[in-house]
Amino acid sequence: MNWKILAALLVGAVFSLPVEARHKPVNACIETGNIMQPCAYQPNFLSGIRSIKVRMHRERRKAIQRVPEGRETASIVAHPQGCPSRAFCGCGAAVRVFGTPIRSLWLAANWFKFPRTSPAPGMVAVRRHHVFVLEADLGNGQWQVYDANSGGHATRIHPRSIAGYQIVNPHG
Repeated sequence: MNWKILAALLVGAVFSLPVEARHKPVNACIETGNIMQPCAYQPNFLSGIRSIKVRMHRERRKAIQRVPEGRETASIVAHPQGCPSRAFCGCGAAVRVFGTPIRSLWLAANWFKFPRTSPAPGMVAVRRHHVFVLEADLGNGQWQVYDANSGGHATRIHPRSIAGYQIVNPHG
């Protein structure tokens, strides 16, 4: 019976302690360290880390893809005729090289069936999930390329590094 009284006193003591409730911001800005102002919607802590990694990756790519002064800059051109609105880099390359959208070449991996060659105008650079057509050598591994679906569902003619790409001859 004494233990019931002791338990009741203990529960009463716990509930009588002063409780201080503080609002902790859910979407505190991780990048700037400002806990009072959310910088963007971030559903969890790792999403903030992920956004930092994405920004660092973009900056690294920009540094790698710098073009010497006096070279052409990027220009957005019309969407390739007969190609889907999404995932159309293979289709766009087929239109540029063969003049028509060849359905079997819409998948970038299918460009690997062509024989390997050295970089030259008219050749195609291909890697997993992306393909583009080489137009002109700018030096230092940079090429002026026709790049369908180069970002934001746009087709660009712009300077680009061919590092990490296999070069294939679509006419061979």
